[in-house]
Amino acid sequence: MSDESQRTVRKAVIPVAGLGTRFLPATKATPKEMLPVVDKPAIQYVVEEAADAGLQDLLMITGRNKRPLEDHFDRVDGLEAALAKKGDDKKLAAVRHASELADIHYVRQGDPKGLGHAVLKGRQHVGEEPFAVLLGDDLIDERSPILPKMIEVAEQTGGSVVALMEVPPEAIHLYGCAAVEATSDDEVVKVTGLVEKPEQGEAPSNFAIIGRYVLAPEIFDVLETTEPGRGNEIQLTDALQTLTDEDGGNGVYGVVFKGARYDTGDKLDYLKAVVQIASSREDLGADLNSWLKEYVATLP
Repeated sequence: MSDESQRTVRKAVIPVAGLGTRFLPATKATPKEMLPVVDKPAIQYVVEEAADAGLQDLLMITGRNKRPLEDHFDRVDGLEAALAKKGDDKKLAAVRHASELADIHYVRQGDPKGLGHAVLKGRQHVGEEPFAVLLGDDLIDERSPILPKMIEVAEQTGGSVVALMEVPPEAIHLYGCAAVEATSDDEVVKVTGLVEKPEQGEAPSNFAIIGRYVLAPEIFDVLETTEPGRGNEIQLTDALQTLTDEDGGNGVYGVVFKGARYDTGDKLDYLKAVVQIASSREDLGADLNSWLKEYVATLP
């Protein structure tokens, strides 16, 4: 394989093995990734983002009770036949769209040992290629994509790339945090250090890592020897810190995201995401926004 082809990003890993305990009892029998955001499950937004960035080979790292994810991206002949018979072409196209987005594979994580362990489960499928990682808690607005820029930086440098977003200093302890240096590109920084959820007042910056990565295949060797960290889990942030320290490697870079991001990680932010996405829809926005203005006016 040529050096150029070794740097081409073609695959993505999507960890979806989490139990979704913050959304119980809704997630008792339904994966949190299948909770609807308007009229599509959250996971479909993530898969569409990967496909729009040219990534057609996707691996989902799943766990028990995640079968509905596989069913959602599969064909449903009976439903399609019923919609075709009714002449409901719009709904038929929407149903088929999910099954035609990409070539999706599945492997179970088994033991829930953290994000780093979940990514490591993708090693056999990914091989010795760079690859993207997309987390389902962060939905990126399709009008402000970040993956294409991240892929460009990874292919140019041969290094790993994380998505960074500036957050208020009082909130940085909720995220992985990056120490950075400027580059000649205003959108790109060199990452010199990483800390997973730093203590208040100890963060090296207010640049938070959000749920998009493009990783060099060297990450797998590092993850194999990464000891459990915060929460007694194998942290991807810790493995990336090792890559920033390695001599002779291609380093870690960050792309600074300034677009629209929807956090579906907890109940309140999930509700905000649904409202924000619905309010921007051509088919729903006008009526919803009109009602929202009337409703807000009644609040104390």
